[in-house]
Amino acid sequence: MLGGISIWQLLIVLGIIILIFGTKKLRNVGSDLGGAVKGFKQAVNEEDKAGKDDKPQAKVTHEEQPNTYDVRAEEKKAADSVEEREERK
Repeated sequence: MLGGISIWQLLIVLGIIILIFGTKKLRNVGSDLGGAVKGFKQAVNEEDKAGKDDKPQAKVTHEEQPNTYDVRAEEKKAADSVEEREERK
């Protein structure tokens, strides 16, 4: 007994499900479910193999200088150069 459900009750429920959905649709659902389980197992196995590789993963570093533009500094340089030109005259 499965928790108070007899084999006859399970067979009756299975018969009703077959009458409602049909065997072709149930077969498609079963194959889709089997394919999903198979894909899940393959993904888990691939992940396990990837974790066992002795090769270290590549590290990404960002050592480039930032591309910032200071407008006030540029204005100050321009003003200083104008003053220097005026002093030279």
